[in-house]
Amino acid sequence: MVETAPDPAVDVAPMVRRAVGLLATDPAKAEAMAREALAAAAGNSDALIVLGTALRLQGFFEAAREALESVVQAQPSSWIAQFELARVLFALGRSRDALAPLSRALALNAGLAAGWRLLGDISMFAGQFPAAQNAYDRQLRAIIRDPRLQGPADGLVHGRLVAAERDLRSLLAGEPAAIATMHLLGEVLARQGRLAEAEAILARCLRASPDFDIARQAHALALLRGGRCEEALAELDRLLACDPADNRARMTRVAALTQIGDYAAAAEVTPSLLEAFPDQPQGLLVHAAGLRTLGRIDEAVAAYRKCIELDPDCGAAWWGLANLKTYRFTDEARAAIGARLARPDLAAHDRANLLFTLGKAHEDAGRWAEAFDSYARGNALARQARPYDPDATSAFVHRAKALFTPAFFEDRGGWGALDTDPIFIVGLPRSGSTLVDQILASHPSVEGLGELIDLRVIADWIGGPLKAGRPSGYPDRLSTLTPDVCAKLGRDYLDWTRIRRRSGRPRFTDKAPENFLHAGLIHLILPNARIIDVRRHPLACGLSTFTQHFESGWNFSYDLSDIGRYYADYVELMTHFDDVLPGRVHRLFYEALVNDAEAEVRRLLAYLRLPFDAACLRFFENPRAVATPSSQQVRQPIFTGAVDHWRAFEPWLDPLKTALGPVLEAYPAAPSLTPGRRGNR
Repeated sequence: MVETAPDPAVDVAPMVRRAVGLLATDPAKAEAMAREALAAAAGNSDALIVLGTALRLQGFFEAAREALESVVQAQPSSWIAQFELARVLFALGRSRDALAPLSRALALNAGLAAGWRLLGDISMFAGQFPAAQNAYDRQLRAIIRDPRLQGPADGLVHGRLVAAERDLRSLLAGEPAAIATMHLLGEVLARQGRLAEAEAILARCLRASPDFDIARQAHALALLRGGRCEEALAELDRLLACDPADNRARMTRVAALTQIGDYAAAAEVTPSLLEAFPDQPQGLLVHAAGLRTLGRIDEAVAAYRKCIELDPDCGAAWWGLANLKTYRFTDEARAAIGARLARPDLAAHDRANLLFTLGKAHEDAGRWAEAFDSYARGNALARQARPYDPDATSAFVHRAKALFTPAFFEDRGGWGALDTDPIFIVGLPRSGSTLVDQILASHPSVEGLGELIDLRVIADWIGGPLKAGRPSGYPDRLSTLTPDVCAKLGRDYLDWTRIRRRSGRPRFTDKAPENFLHAGLIHLILPNARIIDVRRHPLACGLSTFTQHFESGWNFSYDLSDIGRYYADYVELMTHFDDVLPGRVHRLFYEALVNDAEAEVRRLLAYLRLPFDAACLRFFENPRAVATPSSQQVRQPIFTGAVDHWRAFEPWLDPLKTALGPVLEAYPAAPSLTPGRRGNR
């Protein structure tokens, strides 16, 4: 408690101590006793703190705030008053306002474990993940009382992980059953990315102490980061059964459900989190994105608008509206965007999002020059943050062509897992791959899983760790794999994707467009998988890529010349596979699909050895979740307007044309690519 000057007339300290003892069991009686003390000694800080705490515990948050703010003003060095005020503000839905008194409380009392946990929860929901992790680490440090563990816990907080691991292993060697040591070691290993080791030691800890909830949270996170989402969800469910209001567990559960593609279940969790954090724009962004994926557009629009009300500078919310593709901005909205862009202190990422949004607003109004200027400025900002080396992509293509010869595949015939389940849809972003995915997912034998990262994880493992100035060992190291390893990698891919398969359908799609880079790997580890290459006119595809602000993963998309070179590299690599594995890849042209959908769908299903089903032509009736930028477009019948839309921007596309070179001239055929015929290389 805060020390106060004794009242010469009345000593209320005994009364305040009795009130404190009643807080946990009878807060109403504690309130009455605190008021009695205040009647005897008006303004007594200790009595006001007890009063504020008692009112908070009874749900009288505004009255509690008034009492505690008076203490904070009179006694700014009272950590308990600061902390209680932060808890009250949080309960009022003012988590952002709670940060100031919470930070002051933690500066005054670094051992306040409950304060660090609250800071971690607020930071996590605000999308400030490093700050959240640091706060949770400091919470752990605050609850450790064993002096032998305090040094390693400090190491966890300050990033001295190697020394912390050494000390913990030494302690564990002497006391193998010490659960606190096991838990802390699991945290240290997880922070180093050694997830399998972390999971094993944390599982051992929980077998010894099943009620050790903070260790169970760490175990769930290790499982989730290791891709074992179902097991992580089981751990989180155990935590939430004990404490349904555990915000960290609820937020982690949303992440796990999203990771496995269960967007509907995730959308059931986020509203309760928004009740706890109603003033956090980041939470609304996450919720809106989930609603958009589920096709609940009116609700998504409302969430994005609420986000903008909370933070008018939030470029991601403005772009979220634009990225719905069907949303139209009013003149007032365009003026508001312009006003935001006029601010010199606007963060670069918000400025980029707003410029893309303004480009979309101008485009919808037919102001082509203004639209292109906004897109170009937004792309220039994004490219500064996400540099791209086009030479590295070209070098990869040349190495892949040198490796993947007819002899290479002949020598490895029959290798890999022989399952026919996977259907890979490859190409470039904005090529029509989401439309093809939606068509196939409407077939009763196919489940659409969206864009998966599993193949890239396998490729990264094969390539080994990256070293500065040196390319990855992928794809060259594919030549060193044995038949057993190839079969295991194929089975691993199937096992990892199985968690997302909930319909019981025999086939599934993986539509990560960049998987065209891994066509050779697919053939090696999954020789019976099908590969569909969706191709769109290079100017239409290139422009659509340039005007789409991707969240991540497409660093080539911010410059027209880079886009053109990437497209040309893609055509060169796929042409090579046509030569060395004739008929292995089915090519589908977007323009042909738009012109005669039934004929193209029949050709596609024949390649997949599936019977024709008319539901594929009614793909827009499919209610499945779609997470890509085309999610709303594939909920509508095919329209022809997008085919030639690029022509409105043709006056500004010369850099794209030059970089494409003969690829543009030959489309839809592939050019004869001889040295020196690739434009400005």
